[in-house]
Amino acid sequence: MTTVNFGNTVTLKQAAQLISAVPDNIFLLEGEPGIGKSSLMGVFEQEYGDAYNYVYFDCANKDLGDVTMPMPNRDTRETEYYPNAVFKMRSGKPMVIMLDEYTKAPQPVQNMLHPLFEVRNPRLGDMPLPKGSIVFLTGNLSGDGVGDNIKGHSLGRITRVRVAKPTAEEWLMWAAENGIDPVMMAWVSQYPHCMESYTSTGQDTNPYIYHPKRMQKSYFSPRSAERGSNIIKVRHMFNSDALICALAGTIGESAARDIQAFIEYQDQLPSKADIVNNPTTARLPTTSGAAAVMTYTMITLVDKDSINPFMDYLERLAPEWQATFCISIAKDTKKQGLAFKCQKLSNWVARNEDLL
Repeated sequence: MTTVNFGNTVTLKQAAQLISAVPDNIFLLEGEPGIGKSSLMGVFEQEYGDAYNYVYFDCANKDLGDVTMPMPNRDTRETEYYPNAVFKMRSGKPMVIMLDEYTKAPQPVQNMLHPLFEVRNPRLGDMPLPKGSIVFLTGNLSGDGVGDNIKGHSLGRITRVRVAKPTAEEWLMWAAENGIDPVMMAWVSQYPHCMESYTSTGQDTNPYIYHPKRMQKSYFSPRSAERGSNIIKVRHMFNSDALICALAGTIGESAARDIQAFIEYQDQLPSKADIVNNPTTARLPTTSGAAAVMTYTMITLVDKDSINPFMDYLERLAPEWQATFCISIAKDTKKQGLAFKCQKLSNWVARNEDLL
């Protein structure tokens, strides 16, 4: 059972809203590995467009010379700190700077970046930060056991916010809009505890997730699920042994072995063409797992030419899968228009309000 929040955590979307609403604060977004913290830069690029320069800085893999470097001024016979070109300081344009994995950076790198946290005169080396710039940090939870540390004088200048791991339902909505393979989506819908946090009650025996008390070479997370999806999409290019080996090295062996059955389901189900041409006679899935794969495949493939026959086919599935399909495409920002224009879907909603 998941622990009740009571305001202890925020979603990634809420974290982005906080940073945008309070740009003068330096937010440190903390969360367990693989939950999507590093993807936030894309959110700001989409929101602000050309109004900012965008700087992604992977602190854990940097050295001092990657931040600033002392250079001699021959006229004054003094040295000045020159910032690395990656920070685009000389453009004068306000920036969104993401200091990713700041809490894993070597201490000298943390020290060199620290002046960016100053309220009155944020700077990098000897150069002031352009006015209107935004700086935020990411890191893992101290309990994750992956080497995160930050000094007290830095803590006093930042706002720490814990980012929650997305639930299976939240992740599925994201997955539907971002090209995740239907097999991966179907498996997550049937095994929602794969998105549980190790900090929640009763997760010590969860075989899928990251847990600092276990030795793990790979585990299931939103990040590894996306990479696992990439493997599943091209499974026709290699045999089943190679497929399971690659999945095990990406999402963990327990998840890989379980997903193998869902892959077999998809390979046995009717194609899009079969459903479009024969919606009332096309083969039906015979198990819950196969029905999940079929439903999420349809969610992925639906378009203006297939939505009506898809709705006819859906009427032959269990009500829960009909509801999953209709709710998912109605919430999908890329397919909402398609859903709202479909009379058969509107009729279904009118008949099945109790399922929504």
